[in-house]
Amino acid sequence: MSRRLSLFLFCILLLAVQLAGAFPAVCLADSGPANVRFTPAEQRFIRESGPVTLCVDPDWPPFEKVETHNGQPRHVGIAADIIALVAQRTGLTFELVPTATWDESIAAARAGRCQALSFLNQTPQREAWLGFTDPLLTDPNVFITRVEHPAITDPAALEGATIVFPEGTAMEELIRKDYPNLKVLVTESEADAIRMVEERKADMTMRSLIVAAYTIRQQGLFNLKIAGRLPEYENKLRMGVVRNDPLLRTVLNRGIRSLTLEERQQIVNRHVPITAQTSVDYWLVARVAGFFALLAGVVLWYNRRLKRMNAVLERLARTDPLTDLPNRSRLNELFRREVERAQRYRRPFSIAILDIDHFKRVNDEHGHLAGDRTLQIFARTVRDYVRSTDTVGRWGGEEFLVLCPETTAEEAAQLAERLRGALRATQFEGGRTHTLSAGVAAFREGDSVDTLLHRADIALYRAKNGGRDRVEVE
Repeated sequence: MSRRLSLFLFCILLLAVQLAGAFPAVCLADSGPANVRFTPAEQRFIRESGPVTLCVDPDWPPFEKVETHNGQPRHVGIAADIIALVAQRTGLTFELVPTATWDESIAAARAGRCQALSFLNQTPQREAWLGFTDPLLTDPNVFITRVEHPAITDPAALEGATIVFPEGTAMEELIRKDYPNLKVLVTESEADAIRMVEERKADMTMRSLIVAAYTIRQQGLFNLKIAGRLPEYENKLRMGVVRNDPLLRTVLNRGIRSLTLEERQQIVNRHVPITAQTSVDYWLVARVAGFFALLAGVVLWYNRRLKRMNAVLERLARTDPLTDLPNRSRLNELFRREVERAQRYRRPFSIAILDIDHFKRVNDEHGHLAGDRTLQIFARTVRDYVRSTDTVGRWGGEEFLVLCPETTAEEAAQLAERLRGALRATQFEGGRTHTLSAGVAAFREGDSVDTLLHRADIALYRAKNGGRDRVEVE
């Protein structure tokens, strides 16, 4: 079979896998309306600010790279096209700061030579000096192995297996923390990581689905396969803004929220198209293409119906409809998983229960609709201030639960104090302000979900009885 026909069949197979739902295609961030509105302060910022200096990854196709055009460096790729659309919607302009590597781009941002970084995951280490926008694009990470490797359902069972990453990625950081049983190798680039798996120098790599499809197609690596994925591990690719530019992040977020689902999908498809290259036997290719086109049409129609129904049911089962946060059922599932991880690997884990002080007065004095809006504003405030590694959900009524992996009791108390301060500075409907009380507890040897939760409840009651608007640790 010719190389071109093999490439054609691989592309069709990848399309069929996506249609069948075995691995989701690119998950795109929620979109908003195209008419972007700005406050007077934001409009003044846009008028008076000069070009926003931007650092990017110069070699990360198809997401982004830097090419020379007429002797000048130019930012191209999926990230470049999405950011150009954000610039169009906001009126901002961007000025590329050329660098040779991603590490050099990070260093330039830390040194203040650029105000923003283009396309990166949010991590606790980066949060210390960067603010992050809403996701520009959400892309699942998948395990890439040789075809003979069995499917990967639980990486914790792969004792001593080797996994390779390009140096300095967020996924490397997470795998080292969550799966110490795996031996982590590092290399210089995406292509090198995939090539090491092909050459049996590593058992697997975990890469973006978009990058994996692009690299396998570009290099013709048909002895590799997608062997599994972890639903909680996704690339939520955002822009990073240096901490002294909070208004820039606000303006960028307004532009990002205006992007539609179709606009983002069109950009991805421009850079990672699933196309067929014909061989000399055009009749054979036409028959194969016709068969798969018919099959794809039937599968697409049925799969779309099924996915719409399943998505609605899954969202109802896992999400609180008022605050759009994980509900108690979902929190229980994640809570059990983190307790098991803390028990297995003896890693720190803490929780915080948050309670809005005097919430009953809102319902009694202003009505239940005002109470609902108060809960929504509270949920948005907490979600904006917790770390990317934490999970916040509605536990019940006016109580919210924050799960804090890799966090000591002291660190969780500091987080709760930060949330308490943020809430005091938040304006609610009618100019009202609210406070919260918080109970914090850290996992101890022999703890279960119930015992850990009980100690956090005790701490919360102590905060309530001690005058409210305070954090207590049990």
